Amino acid sequence: MRQETTDQPGFPRADERKKSKSVKPLAALWPFVKPYRTLVLLALGMLLLAACLTLLLPMALRRVIDLGFSADNLDKIDQYFIAMIAVAGALAVATAARFYYVTKLGERVIADVRAAVYHRVIGLSPAFYERLQTGEVLSRLTTDATVIQSVVGSSASIALRNLLILFGASAMMFVTSPKLTGIVLLAVPATVFPILVLGRRVRRLSRISQDRVAEASAMASETLMAAQTVQAYTHEGRSRARFAGLIEASFEAARKRILARTALTVIVIFIVFAVIVGVMWMGARSVISGETSAGELGQFIFYAVFVAGAVAALSEVWGELQRAAGATERLIELLTAEDPIRAPAVPAPPAEPARGRVQFDRVCFRYPSRPETAALSEISFDVRPGETVALVGPSGAGKTTIFQLLLRFYDPDSGRILIDGVDAAAADAAALRTRIALVPQEPVIFADTARENIRFGRPDATDAEIEAAARAAAAHDFVAALPQGYDTYVGERGVMLSGGQRQRLAIARAILRDAPVLLLDEATSALDAESERLVQQAVERLSRSRTTLVIAHRLATVKKADRIIVLDQGRIVAEGPHDRLVAEGGLYARLARLQFAGGAIAAE
Repeated sequence: MRQETTDQPGFPRADERKKSKSVKPLAALWPFVKPYRTLVLLALGMLLLAACLTLLLPMALRRVIDLGFSADNLDKIDQYFIAMIAVAGALAVATAARFYYVTKLGERVIADVRAAVYHRVIGLSPAFYERLQTGEVLSRLTTDATVIQSVVGSSASIALRNLLILFGASAMMFVTSPKLTGIVLLAVPATVFPILVLGRRVRRLSRISQDRVAEASAMASETLMAAQTVQAYTHEGRSRARFAGLIEASFEAARKRILARTALTVIVIFIVFAVIVGVMWMGARSVISGETSAGELGQFIFYAVFVAGAVAALSEVWGELQRAAGATERLIELLTAEDPIRAPAVPAPPAEPARGRVQFDRVCFRYPSRPETAALSEISFDVRPGETVALVGPSGAGKTTIFQLLLRFYDPDSGRILIDGVDAAAADAAALRTRIALVPQEPVIFADTARENIRFGRPDATDAEIEAAARAAAAHDFVAALPQGYDTYVGERGVMLSGGQRQRLAIARAILRDAPVLLLDEATSALDAESERLVQQAVERLSRSRTTLVIAHRLATVKKADRIIVLDQGRIVAEGPHDRLVAEGGLYARLARLQFAGGAIAAE
């Protein structure tokens, strides 16, 4: 199975990434938060109100204590406690409003982040995915996005609330008793130091943990998508063992992260509450000596508890922020990943009208993942509008590579590819692809209805046009016989259909696209004899007004082509009609003899 690496240019491997020592990566979320400034302001307003109301409670308690618990002060005590209940009610409303606004903001922001990442990665060329598994991308879209959601929708709010209480309570402590506040401040460095040191370790371990989860997700995605092959080769045991190993590595990374956060929490809470006990002890002595009133000490202790609680909460939230910073980095890497296929600043406009002429001019190409091997070497040919050209050759000859370069999934290392005289590298890839229809040997069927699978070729097509395309591809009869006809759900990857049925849907999709250039990777290879005859007739009619390139694996297809290009090891070794190439001998004649003997021209 393919091993996951993420070492493509501009996309470092997990063990090579710089480990940020702060939560600065979270700043990258601001462009997603900015459009919802009103929500942010409302949340901040409720946050500030809740913090102020919280800080009022100790002041009321001080008044009660200093008044003394006697019958003479009963009315005033009642008033203070009623006031405290009113403050608590207002605090509850402000806290609930803050929760609503912040949670809504988190959901909205993470939805936009996911949409932006998907918008980016769905358009990245296949060269990008040569060294990054789709399972890794899916992990970032799900697991990492969920981590960020918890921060934007909860942790950030908790952090801000506790920061406000920390500074507000510290100020009120100073107003209440400067002497005791000075003692508390002496302990601040002892509290901040472990937060900074252990916080960095939590940050690093969080990133490692997320990378391990992504590896497990990628492996699971790969094997589940190929479950039938895994079972056919009785590879379940090895797959289970490998997945279990990745999960165990993920757990071990998470355990280390949890241990670091636990140590951070223990140290911070012990220091903070040890300071509170010390302050209470000194405060009690001050009350006995008459330097401080009992109410002032009670008020100070309350504020000290608020400060301690805020610091303890911040120590925990800091770990969450560190973890979210790692998740943000991983998502931003996708958003900023450099696509090997770059759109020109000013794309060359496509030729009008579209005629379908295809030219390869001394094209050389090596796959980025296999730079030591030339996939194509000095390839030159010219396909005239309406001409049908068959590409023939053994496996690895370069046939599929020609298709991929035509679709601009890759750019050639040298040479030019022209479509209607326009250099493909100078054109907009999307505009270029609208002029090409592709039928791959392994058809892709989506988890949708038969109708929508055909409509994928042209989203604005009418139901009548879809049915006409299905008839032309000999697909109408079997589609109409499905339980709900064209509206039948065909299952993930078309599991409810046979191989031939899936291929006919793919052909119908290409017919519906009505593009001037048609690429067929032996589109009839999975059909029975009758369906193949019907589809061949449809393809022949379709090819009359279109430029058609066929990767040919069957002699019947080759003989019907206007011209045959024979490829071997990335080079054109022969070119011409079938009869002449057979007479010349060589590679094509050998492949033809194999076909006559009952074999098949090798599939790429």
